[in-house]
Amino acid sequence: MRQRNRHMTDKIITEQSGDIARIIFNQPEKRNAVSLEMWEAVEEALERFAQDPSVRILILSGAGGKAFVSGADISKFESERASEEGVAKYNATTKRVYDNLEAFPKPTIAQIDGFCIGGGVALSLSCDIRICGQGSNFAIPAAKLGLGYGYPGIKRLVDVVGPSFAKEIFFTARRFDAEEARIMGLVNRVVEDGKVAEAAEETAKMIAANAPMTVSSVKFIVGEAVKGDSTRDLDECERRVKACFDSQDYIEGRRAFLEKRKANFVGA
Repeated sequence: MRQRNRHMTDKIITEQSGDIARIIFNQPEKRNAVSLEMWEAVEEALERFAQDPSVRILILSGAGGKAFVSGADISKFESERASEEGVAKYNATTKRVYDNLEAFPKPTIAQIDGFCIGGGVALSLSCDIRICGQGSNFAIPAAKLGLGYGYPGIKRLVDVVGPSFAKEIFFTARRFDAEEARIMGLVNRVVEDGKVAEAAEETAKMIAANAPMTVSSVKFIVGEAVKGDSTRDLDECERRVKACFDSQDYIEGRRAFLEKRKANFVGA
Protein backbone atom coordinates (compact mmCIF):
# COMPACT_ATOMS: atom_id res chain seq x y z
CA MET A 1 0.00 0.00 0.00
CA ARG A 2 1.50 3.31 -1.10
CA GLN A 3 0.75 6.49 0.82
CA ARG A 4 1.46 10.21 0.46
CA ASN A 5 2.59 12.41 3.31
CA ARG A 6 0.51 15.33 4.53
CA HIS A 7 3.27 17.60 3.24
CA MET A 8 2.02 16.55 -0.22
CA THR A 9 5.38 15.88 -1.82
CA ASP A 10 5.84 13.11 -4.36
CA LYS A 11 9.57 13.13 -3.56
CA ILE A 12 9.01 10.99 -0.46
CA ILE A 13 7.03 7.79 -0.94
CA THR A 14 5.81 5.66 1.95
CA GLU A 15 4.67 2.09 1.54
CA GLN A 16 3.66 -0.85 3.70
CA SER A 17 3.51 -4.51 2.74
CA GLY A 18 2.42 -6.70 5.61
CA ASP A 19 4.57 -5.84 8.62
CA ILE A 20 7.33 -4.18 6.56
CA ALA A 21 7.13 -0.40 6.02
CA ARG A 22 9.23 1.63 3.58
CA ILE A 23 10.31 5.21 3.14
CA ILE A 24 11.61 5.89 -0.37
CA PHE A 25 13.53 9.04 -1.34
CA ASN A 26 12.15 9.80 -4.77
CA GLN A 27 14.25 12.39 -6.58
CA PRO A 28 16.37 10.15 -8.83
CA GLU A 29 17.14 12.95 -11.31
CA LYS A 30 19.14 14.57 -8.47
CA ARG A 31 20.46 11.29 -7.03
CA ASN A 32 17.81 11.61 -4.31
CA ALA A 33 19.27 14.81 -2.88
CA VAL A 34 17.03 16.00 -0.06
CA SER A 35 15.26 19.33 0.40
CA LEU A 36 13.73 20.71 3.60
CA GLU A 37 10.27 19.72 2.36
CA MET A 38 11.46 16.13 1.96
CA TRP A 39 13.01 16.01 5.44
CA GLU A 40 9.72 17.26 6.90
CA ALA A 41 7.84 14.51 5.06
CA VAL A 42 10.26 11.89 6.38
CA GLU A 43 9.79 13.19 9.92
CA GLU A 44 6.05 12.79 9.55
CA ALA A 45 6.37 9.28 8.12
CA LEU A 46 8.63 8.15 10.96
CA GLU A 47 6.10 9.37 13.52
CA ARG A 48 3.26 7.56 11.76
CA PHE A 49 5.09 4.26 11.34
CA ALA A 50 6.42 4.36 14.92
CA GLN A 51 2.86 4.52 16.24
CA ASP A 52 1.48 1.83 13.90
CA PRO A 53 1.42 -1.55 15.69
CA SER A 54 1.16 -3.39 12.37
CA VAL A 55 4.68 -2.22 11.42
CA ARG A 56 7.50 -4.43 12.70
CA ILE A 57 10.40 -3.15 10.60
CA LEU A 58 11.25 -0.16 8.40
CA ILE A 59 13.38 -0.06 5.23
CA LEU A 60 14.76 3.22 3.86
CA SER A 61 15.84 3.36 0.23
CA GLY A 62 16.34 5.65 -2.75
CA ALA A 63 14.45 5.50 -6.05
CA GLY A 64 16.15 4.90 -9.37
CA GLY A 65 18.75 2.31 -8.36
CA LYS A 66 21.70 4.74 -8.64
CA ALA A 67 21.63 6.51 -5.27
CA PHE A 68 20.44 6.03 -1.73
CA VAL A 69 20.65 9.70 -0.74
CA SER A 70 23.35 11.98 -2.15
CA GLY A 71 23.06 14.58 0.59
CA ALA A 72 21.36 17.94 0.63
CA ASP A 73 19.76 19.42 -2.49
CA ILE A 74 22.35 22.17 -3.08
CA SER A 75 20.05 23.87 -5.57
CA LYS A 76 17.84 24.72 -2.58
CA PHE A 77 20.63 26.28 -0.50
CA GLU A 78 19.82 29.84 -1.58
CA SER A 79 16.15 29.48 -0.68
CA GLU A 80 16.51 27.22 2.37
CA ARG A 81 19.96 27.78 3.91
CA ALA A 82 21.21 31.22 2.89
CA SER A 83 20.18 32.98 6.12
CA GLU A 84 21.04 32.26 9.74
CA GLU A 85 17.37 31.47 10.39
CA GLY A 86 17.19 29.17 7.37
CA VAL A 87 20.30 27.27 8.42
CA ALA A 88 18.93 26.89 11.95
CA LYS A 89 15.59 25.58 10.72
CA TYR A 90 17.18 23.14 8.27
CA ASN A 91 19.64 21.84 10.86
CA ALA A 92 16.94 21.46 13.51
CA THR A 93 14.74 19.50 11.10
CA THR A 94 17.48 17.11 9.99
CA LYS A 95 18.56 16.61 13.60
CA ARG A 96 15.00 15.60 14.53
CA VAL A 97 14.88 13.14 11.63
CA TYR A 98 18.22 11.52 12.56
CA ASP A 99 17.30 11.42 16.26
CA ASN A 100 13.82 10.02 15.58
CA LEU A 101 15.20 7.42 13.21
CA GLU A 102 17.87 6.35 15.71
CA ALA A 103 15.21 6.15 18.44
CA PHE A 104 12.64 4.45 16.16
CA PRO A 105 11.18 1.67 18.32
CA LYS A 106 11.46 -0.98 15.60
CA PRO A 107 14.45 -2.22 13.57
CA THR A 108 15.49 -0.13 10.57
CA ILE A 109 17.47 -1.06 7.45
CA ALA A 110 19.25 1.30 5.05
CA GLN A 111 19.02 -0.23 1.56
CA ILE A 112 21.91 1.47 -0.21
CA ASP A 113 22.20 1.44 -4.01
CA GLY A 114 24.87 3.67 -5.52
CA PHE A 115 25.67 7.06 -4.03
CA CYS A 116 25.43 7.56 -0.28
CA ILE A 117 26.83 11.02 0.33
CA GLY A 118 26.73 13.57 3.16
CA GLY A 119 23.26 13.50 4.67
CA GLY A 120 22.83 10.07 3.11
CA VAL A 121 25.65 8.72 5.27
CA ALA A 122 24.16 10.46 8.32
CA LEU A 123 20.76 8.94 7.51
CA SER A 124 22.22 5.45 7.10
CA LEU A 125 24.13 5.77 10.39
CA SER A 126 20.83 6.42 12.15
CA CYS A 127 19.58 3.05 10.89
CA ASP A 128 20.28 -0.23 12.67
CA ILE A 129 21.54 -2.17 9.64
CA ARG A 130 23.15 -1.01 6.39
CA ILE A 131 23.20 -3.19 3.26
CA CYS A 132 24.78 -1.90 0.05
CA GLY A 133 25.62 -2.95 -3.50
CA GLN A 134 29.15 -3.52 -4.77
CA GLY A 135 29.00 -0.35 -6.84
CA SER A 136 27.97 1.88 -3.94
CA ASN A 137 30.22 4.67 -2.75
CA PHE A 138 30.24 6.84 0.35
CA ALA A 139 31.52 10.29 1.31
CA ILE A 140 30.98 13.15 3.73
CA PRO A 141 32.14 16.22 1.74
CA ALA A 142 31.59 18.78 4.51
CA ALA A 143 35.23 19.93 4.35
CA LYS A 144 34.85 20.67 0.64
CA LEU A 145 31.79 22.84 1.28
CA GLY A 146 32.89 24.61 4.45
CA LEU A 147 30.02 23.11 6.42
CA GLY A 148 30.03 22.67 10.18
CA TYR A 149 29.17 19.19 11.40
CA GLY A 150 27.63 18.81 14.85
CA TYR A 151 28.46 16.44 17.67
CA PRO A 152 25.52 14.01 17.28
CA GLY A 153 26.36 13.12 13.67
CA ILE A 154 30.07 12.72 14.36
CA LYS A 155 29.30 10.65 17.48
CA ARG A 156 27.18 8.22 15.42
CA LEU A 157 30.00 7.84 12.89
CA VAL A 158 32.60 7.28 15.62
CA ASP A 159 30.34 4.70 17.29
CA VAL A 160 30.13 2.76 14.02
CA VAL A 161 33.62 3.03 12.48
CA GLY A 162 35.82 4.26 15.33
CA PRO A 163 37.70 7.56 15.69
CA SER A 164 40.50 6.94 13.17
CA PHE A 165 38.24 6.07 10.24
CA ALA A 166 35.84 8.86 11.24
CA LYS A 167 38.70 11.36 10.98
CA GLU A 168 39.80 9.99 7.60
CA ILE A 169 36.26 10.22 6.23
CA PHE A 170 35.91 13.85 7.33
CA PHE A 171 39.48 15.06 6.79
CA THR A 172 39.83 13.75 3.22
CA ALA A 173 36.19 14.24 2.15
CA ARG A 174 36.95 11.60 -0.51
CA ARG A 175 34.72 8.83 -1.78
CA PHE A 176 35.05 5.36 -0.31
CA ASP A 177 33.93 2.31 -2.25
CA ALA A 178 31.74 -0.49 -0.89
CA GLU A 179 34.65 -2.73 0.10
CA GLU A 180 36.33 0.10 2.02
CA ALA A 181 32.99 0.80 3.71
CA ARG A 182 32.70 -2.87 4.69
CA ILE A 183 36.22 -2.93 6.13
CA MET A 184 35.48 0.21 8.16
CA GLY A 185 32.25 -1.29 9.46
CA LEU A 186 30.28 1.48 7.79
CA VAL A 187 28.03 -1.19 6.22
CA ASN A 188 26.97 -4.58 7.56
CA ARG A 189 26.94 -6.36 4.23
CA VAL A 190 27.87 -5.87 0.57
CA VAL A 191 25.86 -7.74 -2.07
CA GLU A 192 25.80 -7.81 -5.87
CA ASP A 193 24.42 -4.70 -7.55
CA GLY A 194 20.80 -5.30 -8.43
CA LYS A 195 20.27 -7.57 -5.42
CA VAL A 196 20.29 -4.99 -2.65
CA ALA A 197 16.49 -4.74 -2.46
CA GLU A 198 16.24 -8.52 -2.32
CA ALA A 199 18.82 -8.72 0.47
CA ALA A 200 17.11 -5.97 2.47
CA GLU A 201 13.70 -7.63 2.03
CA GLU A 202 15.07 -11.01 3.06
CA THR A 203 16.69 -9.54 6.16
CA ALA A 204 13.53 -7.60 7.03
CA LYS A 205 11.36 -10.73 6.78
CA MET A 206 13.78 -12.67 8.96
CA ILE A 207 13.67 -9.97 11.65
CA ALA A 208 9.90 -9.47 11.39
CA ALA A 209 9.33 -13.18 12.02
CA ASN A 210 11.13 -13.00 15.37
CA ALA A 211 9.69 -11.92 18.73
CA PRO A 212 9.08 -8.14 18.51
CA MET A 213 9.56 -7.54 22.23
CA THR A 214 12.92 -9.30 22.23
CA VAL A 215 14.09 -7.38 19.17
CA SER A 216 12.86 -4.07 20.58
CA SER A 217 14.50 -4.69 23.96
CA VAL A 218 17.83 -5.52 22.34
CA LYS A 219 17.65 -2.38 20.20
CA PHE A 220 17.04 -0.29 23.32
CA ILE A 221 19.79 -1.97 25.36
CA VAL A 222 22.37 -1.62 22.57
CA GLY A 223 21.47 2.06 22.42
CA GLU A 224 22.08 2.36 26.15
CA ALA A 225 25.35 0.43 25.89
CA VAL A 226 26.96 3.10 23.70
CA LYS A 227 25.99 5.90 26.09
CA GLY A 228 28.16 7.16 28.90
CA ASP A 229 27.90 5.36 32.25
CA SER A 230 26.10 8.24 33.92
CA THR A 231 23.33 8.43 31.30
CA ARG A 232 22.49 4.74 30.91
CA ASP A 233 19.04 3.67 32.09
CA LEU A 234 19.88 0.22 33.43
CA ASP A 235 16.56 -0.04 35.27
CA GLU A 236 14.69 0.35 31.98
CA CYS A 237 16.97 -2.26 30.40
CA GLU A 238 16.07 -4.70 33.16
CA ARG A 239 12.39 -3.85 32.90
CA ARG A 240 12.39 -4.67 29.20
CA VAL A 241 14.17 -7.96 29.74
CA LYS A 242 11.63 -8.94 32.41
CA ALA A 243 8.76 -7.95 30.09
CA CYS A 244 10.07 -10.45 27.52
CA PHE A 245 10.04 -13.29 30.05
CA ASP A 246 6.54 -12.28 31.21
CA SER A 247 5.14 -12.18 27.67
CA GLN A 248 2.87 -14.53 25.76
CA ASP A 249 5.55 -14.58 23.06
CA TYR A 250 7.96 -16.28 25.50
CA ILE A 251 5.36 -19.02 26.05
CA GLU A 252 4.75 -19.27 22.30
CA GLY A 253 8.49 -19.44 21.56
CA ARG A 254 9.02 -22.30 24.01
CA ARG A 255 6.04 -24.26 22.73
CA ALA A 256 6.99 -23.74 19.08
CA PHE A 257 10.52 -24.99 19.78
CA LEU A 258 9.25 -28.13 21.55
CA GLU A 259 6.62 -28.76 18.87
CA LYS A 260 9.18 -28.18 16.08
CA ARG A 261 7.08 -25.54 14.35
CA LYS A 262 7.44 -21.90 13.40
CA ALA A 263 6.48 -19.55 16.21
CA ASN A 264 3.67 -17.04 15.71
CA PHE A 265 4.76 -14.02 17.71
CA VAL A 266 2.27 -11.22 18.40
CA GLY A 267 4.41 -8.75 20.33
CA ALA A 268 2.70 -9.21 23.66
